[in-house]
Amino acid sequence: MVTRKDVAERAGVSVAVVSYVMNNKNNVKEATRNKVLAVIKELDYRPNLVARSMKTKKTQQLAVLVNNLGNPFEAGILISLERSAMERGYFLFFQKFQSQQEEILKSLFAGRVDGIILLGQSLAMTTIEYFQQQGIPIISIMEPSSNEKGIVPFLDIDWASAMKQLFVHLKSRGYRSIAYLTAGQQMSSQHYEVRNRALIHAAGEEDIQLDELFEVDSCNFETAYRHLVAKWTSQSDFSYQALLCVNDLTAAGAVAACKQLGIAVPERLAIVGCEDILMSSQTSPTITTIHYPRIAIGEATLERMLALIQGQAVKNEILKNELVVREST
Repeated sequence: MVTRKDVAERAGVSVAVVSYVMNNKNNVKEATRNKVLAVIKELDYRPNLVARSMKTKKTQQLAVLVNNLGNPFEAGILISLERSAMERGYFLFFQKFQSQQEEILKSLFAGRVDGIILLGQSLAMTTIEYFQQQGIPIISIMEPSSNEKGIVPFLDIDWASAMKQLFVHLKSRGYRSIAYLTAGQQMSSQHYEVRNRALIHAAGEEDIQLDELFEVDSCNFETAYRHLVAKWTSQSDFSYQALLCVNDLTAAGAVAACKQLGIAVPERLAIVGCEDILMSSQTSPTITTIHYPRIAIGEATLERMLALIQGQAVKNEILKNELVVREST
């Protein structure tokens, strides 16, 4: 069995330098790092992760709480997270978050992961404090709807600014009366609440009338499509000029509902989304939406999680967003 000492001897460096390279430390010259990595590949060196875990008290594993693995918005973030984690020698496992089963997370994760990544969920303070006592840091992609004392650092876009930019665009096209489609109260995913608050605030600032609120049980294509077809079929007419959807899946469902009922987009009704998933550029018409930097935010989250694991403090980070204007407006 090839050992770390064998790698060090072949590369002409100390065992400590090999360890630095394996742990992705930044105190090794690039030429030396490349030489060590080449020897690791040549000798097919594979560290004993069990022994390493017992010695370092680290598992090289991170947990990610997901809301819906079938949602392409989340999937795009998870792909970026997984790639970034593997580049740094970490493995991810995904766990669906259900608030009523939050207590189970303590026994599921304690001693098994080095950190926990949230996708916008809000954990109870007792749960957060428990993991802090276990030395397991928590970070969130998307601002949690409830973040008592700001104890969980997060990365997100400035939704208030994004919504304001969207409303400015709609006003410039003559749309001033808007309906809003979002998640109902029973939704287990909480990250839409931050978007909801941002939308209401931005609408007030821009003197936009929120004409009607649609709440759906699940923010996906099929649910939005069925809900809107039923709603618009029962209505003889509606007064709003645009429909803003809390995510792109519901926006695509809205476009499909309009096509089914012969509602012209954008002539009769403009439709906008909030995430810029691939689908939003493939519908007919294509959908105006807020771009969310999923790749960049996944990479930045891993960097900050590793800093937290090493005992460093990290601050919240707001990444740049942009409005992607397409045919639906």
